[in-house]
Amino acid sequence: MSRSISSEPARAPSAPPPTRSFDVLYDTLFDFVFRCLRRLGVPGAYAEDACQEVFIVLHRRLGDLRSDASERAFLFGIATRVASQYRRKTARHAGTEWADHIAPSTSTGPFDAAAAAQAAELLERFLGQLDEDQRSVFMLMELEDFSAPEVAEALDTKLNTIYSRLRLARARFMRFLREEGLPRE
Repeated sequence: MSRSISSEPARAPSAPPPTRSFDVLYDTLFDFVFRCLRRLGVPGAYAEDACQEVFIVLHRRLGDLRSDASERAFLFGIATRVASQYRRKTARHAGTEWADHIAPSTSTGPFDAAAAAQAAELLERFLGQLDEDQRSVFMLMELEDFSAPEVAEALDTKLNTIYSRLRLARARFMRFLREEGLPRE
């Protein structure tokens, strides 16, 4: 049996796409996931557990994260589902309060702490009035500085739908401020 020798140079196998490190994602995006879960209605007493669940799912599904995809958008999609599970779970328990506590302020004085707590409570009340679709878009674009295409990817929704939901959420926010007697600037 003879082997023919090819004149073509040997090709190196193509390198797999670089993988994202779970540890790096955890370290850099934990605070983002925690904020999202709180804003999605997960009570403070459960937020850390819910955050850990998000990262457990990420660890399991890290291979599903496309190389061109936004890590924050991918994690937000997971956080949305985990938050929904926690809202259902805690709603079954009578007497459970959603706004069980305001996150501690990092400000220096009592006036700053009171103002931050009041602003957080107002924001939480406003977000609670929005349906889940508008709340997600408003949170990501207005509070987390996502671009509309990133939000469309995170929510697996058409770009025009994202813009429509944002417009409606902003209009509701302006009405909310007017009803609260607050300046709208």
